Amino acid sequence: MFYTDGRLQYPVRVEKADPQFARALQQAIGGVEGEIRVAMQYFFQACGARGNPKFRDLLMNTAAEELGHIEMLATAVAMNLEGAPLSEKEAVAADPIGGAVLGGLNLKNLLSSGLSAMPVDSDGVPFDMSHIYASGNIAADMTANIAAESTGRVLAVRLYNMTNDPGMKDMLSFLIARDSMHQNQWMAALEELGGAKGAFPIPNSFPQEKENTDFSYAFLGFQADGSPPVPGRWSEGPSVDGKGTFSATPMTPLGQKPVLGPAKPGGGAQREQM
Repeated sequence: MFYTDGRLQYPVRVEKADPQFARALQQAIGGVEGEIRVAMQYFFQACGARGNPKFRDLLMNTAAEELGHIEMLATAVAMNLEGAPLSEKEAVAADPIGGAVLGGLNLKNLLSSGLSAMPVDSDGVPFDMSHIYASGNIAADMTANIAAESTGRVLAVRLYNMTNDPGMKDMLSFLIARDSMHQNQWMAALEELGGAKGAFPIPNSFPQEKENTDFSYAFLGFQADGSPPVPGRWSEGPSVDGKGTFSATPMTPLGQKPVLGPAKPGGGAQREQM
């Protein structure tokens, strides 16, 4: 169950409306790095979380927080679009030359939502939920969440550097701080799950002796001249999960050339394929 009291999670103020920045903020709402993505990712991970219930609680609380971030950003988009009367924006939008006055306004915000935010990215492309990762494996999900918060913080920092509006910088400084916390909380959850040596390789429930262990910790090089790959921490020394030793080797073909059977009659192939 979710509750709301009608107030924003953190103050949102705009000192000078900026339609172009409103468009940029849409990426933080409906972009692949945005708040819809993480809110739905944590929500569905929570709904499918099995095992210790504290992980479900962790995920659901953070999902609820991210819904509040969507509300904040949607308010910021609307406030940045309110810098001129609707009639004026409509008149300018109708003029291909004068359209530049809108300063990069996404016309979808004007034509489809009446100067309000939408579940779209900065180009007006709807978020289609294809970047929601909820695997049912708690360690895999926590790992995906670290990446989600990392790219989200990168985006928030870029937005912070795009604006000189004190109110927008204040809001974004809050969101950046929350991204810092979320990165750390997901790493802390992984630590509780055993860290690199306990949780990995994921899933840790599969016996490693059943995999082809010749390739479990080998970094493979695919240089055309057969030279070894560039060395790094990933190619020598103990593996990060503590269960093997890294090595590096040029890869040579181990399989056969594929030879497929003839095409099926009635499948639309040429006679020569049958």
